[in-house]
Amino acid sequence: QVQLVESGGGLVQPGGTLRLSCAASGFTLDYYNIGWFRQAPGKEREGVSCISSGDGSTYYADSVKGRFTISRDNAKNTVYLQMNSLKPEDTAVYYCGRSGFQATMRVYDYDYWGQGTQVTVSS
Repeated sequence: QVQLVESGGGLVQPGGTLRLSCAASGFTLDYYNIGWFRQAPGKEREGVSCISSGDGSTYYADSVKGRFTISRDNAKNTVYLQMNSLKPEDTAVYYCGRSGFQATMRVYDYDYWGQGTQVTVSS
Protein backbone atom coordinates (compact mmCIF):
# COMPACT_ATOMS: atom_id res chain seq x y z
CA GLN A 1 0.00 0.00 0.00
CA VAL A 2 1.48 3.31 -1.11
CA GLN A 3 1.66 5.88 1.67
CA LEU A 4 3.22 9.31 2.01
CA VAL A 5 3.33 10.95 5.44
CA GLU A 6 4.43 14.55 5.91
CA SER A 7 5.74 15.96 9.18
CA GLY A 8 7.74 18.89 10.50
CA GLY A 9 5.31 21.74 10.04
CA GLY A 10 4.56 24.32 12.69
CA LEU A 11 4.50 27.99 13.64
CA VAL A 12 7.65 29.99 12.94
CA GLN A 13 8.55 33.67 12.88
CA PRO A 14 9.49 35.42 9.64
CA GLY A 15 13.10 34.67 8.80
CA GLY A 16 12.94 31.35 10.61
CA THR A 17 13.55 27.82 9.39
CA LEU A 18 11.69 24.53 9.23
CA ARG A 19 12.49 21.13 7.78
CA LEU A 20 9.64 19.10 6.40
CA SER A 21 9.86 15.33 5.97
CA CYS A 22 7.94 13.08 3.60
CA ALA A 23 8.17 9.44 4.68
CA ALA A 24 7.30 7.02 1.91
CA SER A 25 6.21 3.40 2.20
CA GLY A 26 4.84 0.74 -0.11
CA PHE A 27 7.17 1.60 -3.00
CA THR A 28 10.85 2.16 -3.73
CA LEU A 29 11.54 5.85 -3.37
CA ASP A 30 14.35 6.22 -5.88
CA TYR A 31 12.19 4.84 -8.70
CA TYR A 32 9.85 7.82 -8.48
CA ASN A 33 9.89 11.59 -8.65
CA ILE A 34 8.75 13.29 -5.46
CA GLY A 35 7.33 16.79 -5.31
CA TRP A 36 6.45 19.27 -2.59
CA PHE A 37 3.35 21.37 -3.10
CA ARG A 38 1.49 23.87 -0.96
CA GLN A 39 -2.01 25.19 -0.72
CA ALA A 40 -3.02 28.38 1.04
CA PRO A 41 -6.65 29.09 2.01
CA GLY A 42 -8.68 30.04 -1.04
CA LYS A 43 -5.86 29.27 -3.45
CA GLU A 44 -5.02 26.39 -5.75
CA ARG A 45 -2.35 23.86 -4.90
CA GLU A 46 0.98 25.00 -6.32
CA GLY A 47 4.30 23.30 -6.89
CA VAL A 48 7.17 24.29 -4.64
CA SER A 49 9.96 21.85 -5.48
CA CYS A 50 10.56 18.39 -6.88
CA ILE A 51 13.36 15.87 -7.05
CA SER A 52 13.70 13.37 -9.86
CA SER A 53 14.21 9.65 -9.65
CA GLY A 54 17.60 8.32 -10.64
CA ASP A 55 20.00 11.26 -10.75
CA GLY A 56 18.11 13.32 -8.18
CA SER A 57 17.85 16.48 -10.25
CA THR A 58 16.06 19.22 -8.34
CA TYR A 59 13.66 21.94 -9.41
CA TYR A 60 12.21 24.94 -7.57
CA ALA A 61 9.48 27.47 -8.00
CA ASP A 62 10.85 30.99 -8.46
CA SER A 63 9.18 32.07 -5.22
CA VAL A 64 11.33 29.71 -3.12
CA LYS A 65 14.54 29.49 -5.15
CA GLY A 66 17.56 30.18 -2.99
CA ARG A 67 15.58 29.67 0.25
CA PHE A 68 14.30 26.07 0.04
CA THR A 69 16.30 22.91 -0.57
CA ILE A 70 14.86 19.51 -1.45
CA SER A 71 16.79 16.32 -0.75
CA ARG A 72 16.23 12.58 -0.69
CA ASP A 73 17.50 9.81 1.58
CA ASN A 74 16.79 6.54 -0.21
CA ALA A 75 17.97 4.44 2.72
CA LYS A 76 15.31 6.05 4.92
CA ASN A 77 12.76 6.28 2.11
CA THR A 78 12.31 9.93 2.99
CA VAL A 79 12.34 13.23 1.12
CA TYR A 80 13.07 16.48 2.94
CA LEU A 81 12.31 20.12 2.29
CA GLN A 82 14.61 22.49 4.14
CA MET A 83 12.96 25.89 4.32
CA ASN A 84 15.05 28.91 5.30
CA SER A 85 14.28 32.63 5.44
CA LEU A 86 10.59 31.91 5.72
CA LYS A 87 8.11 34.63 4.80
CA PRO A 88 4.46 35.10 5.77
CA GLU A 89 3.50 34.30 2.19
CA ASP A 90 4.94 30.79 2.68
CA THR A 91 2.05 30.03 5.03
CA ALA A 92 0.12 27.05 3.67
CA VAL A 93 -0.54 23.36 4.04
CA TYR A 94 2.41 21.55 2.50
CA TYR A 95 1.91 18.24 0.69
CA CYS A 96 4.28 15.74 -0.85
CA GLY A 97 3.30 13.71 -3.86
CA ARG A 98 4.61 10.90 -6.01
CA SER A 99 4.96 10.96 -9.78
CA GLY A 100 5.95 8.00 -11.92
CA PHE A 101 5.80 10.11 -15.06
CA GLN A 102 8.38 12.86 -14.85
CA ALA A 103 9.74 15.42 -12.42
CA THR A 104 7.35 18.31 -12.78
CA MET A 105 5.44 20.66 -10.55
CA ARG A 106 2.11 20.00 -12.21
CA VAL A 107 -0.45 18.63 -9.80
CA TYR A 108 -2.00 16.30 -12.37
CA ASP A 109 1.27 14.43 -12.88
CA TYR A 110 1.10 13.07 -9.31
CA ASP A 111 -0.86 9.97 -8.37
CA TYR A 112 -0.41 9.72 -4.58
CA TRP A 113 -0.43 12.43 -1.93
CA GLY A 114 0.17 12.71 1.77
CA GLN A 115 -2.28 14.27 4.19
CA GLY A 116 -0.35 17.54 4.47
CA THR A 117 1.39 19.47 7.24
CA GLN A 118 0.57 23.05 8.22
CA VAL A 119 3.26 25.72 8.01
CA THR A 120 2.43 29.10 9.52
CA VAL A 121 4.87 32.00 9.29
CA SER A 122 3.83 34.81 11.59
CA SER A 123 5.21 37.13 14.23
